[in-house]
Amino acid sequence: MLAPTGRSSAPQGPAVEPPEPGDRDLILRHLAPLLPFDALIEVLYDAMFVRRPYLRRLFPESMEFQRQHLAHMFQHLIDHLDRPVELDARLRALGADHRKLGVWPAHYEAFEESLISALRVRGGQLWTGQVEAAWIRMLRFAVAAMVAGAEGAATEPPFWHGEVVGHERRRPDLAVLRVRTGEPYPYRAGQYAALESPLLPHTWRTYSVACAPREDRVLEFHVRRTSPGGVSAALVEGTGIGDQIRVGPPRGSLSLDLEGSDVHRDLLLVGGGTGLAPMKALVEEFAAAHRARGRRVRLVVAARGRDDLYDWPALVELAANRSWLELTPMLGPDLEGLAALLRGHQSVPGLALLSGPSGMVAGARSLLLDAGVPDHRIRYDGSTAGSR
Repeated sequence: MLAPTGRSSAPQGPAVEPPEPGDRDLILRHLAPLLPFDALIEVLYDAMFVRRPYLRRLFPESMEFQRQHLAHMFQHLIDHLDRPVELDARLRALGADHRKLGVWPAHYEAFEESLISALRVRGGQLWTGQVEAAWIRMLRFAVAAMVAGAEGAATEPPFWHGEVVGHERRRPDLAVLRVRTGEPYPYRAGQYAALESPLLPHTWRTYSVACAPREDRVLEFHVRRTSPGGVSAALVEGTGIGDQIRVGPPRGSLSLDLEGSDVHRDLLLVGGGTGLAPMKALVEEFAAAHRARGRRVRLVVAARGRDDLYDWPALVELAANRSWLELTPMLGPDLEGLAALLRGHQSVPGLALLSGPSGMVAGARSLLLDAGVPDHRIRYDGSTAGSR
């Protein structure tokens, strides 16, 4: 529990009291004995499973991924504690997502109890009640927002059942999966979803949907195996047609407003690696809506080499007879091609959407800002789900 899933719109729910002013500074001044967070988290989970062994079933067999994400979440809480409105939105979405794990408010109480024990163990003789109180306020703020998010999403299914109807190995480490959900899946092009393989119960990873909504309820996912084990390896190497997977609710902020100003702007879409997936879905949606008249859409596919252009034939087919769509492969480890592209045009794009490895997204954003694109017209998801 308490694992980040990326930026998304926050479900509605009750108002949550923010932490006290000064809590962040107090926590930061006494953070050193608690670092690295890995050690704190190990003590936390040991205490929780000893006291309440029945909670172990909510977690995957391997806790490595969970520990990494909880450490990231602790850091995120501390970094953003002075921005409670922004933090509240992310935590509400996180709480809504945790419903698929079977997490209830009582489980958060057990988590708080175990965290307090771990803080005292790791804090040692220098630990004070004042610092502990600041940690408790931070945690209770987080839990209250997550519970509110879960309540706000009560009418939304925690997950959808899906059947794999297509599995293509485009490279030894990459597969394109097509999954048909049993019930309609209400998403927008550009969004992402968490997937669970039966090979790894209680373990979820997020992947962008690589197609616009279709009447046959088929979703396409581009999955790259980045390491042995884990959900990506299970989906690439251990999954076949007919297998069942579970699909979490759609999340993400890359969708276009086809009824508003988005449709009247020239678009620049930059996808790196499997971050191509949401860009492909957006182009499909734009084409299906017949809103491209007089507008220009440039899709830049960033790849280290030609082998990384794993979906190029499908993109060429998508661009056929669509004069408004321009495909641009950008090969190489840096973004010089994008810089040259921006220098070569007299006008900047009206809207730029980015997806891929975090370094690529940060570099592309910097180039766009330098080229004069306002920051509010550059969009990307914080965790860039499509890059996995």
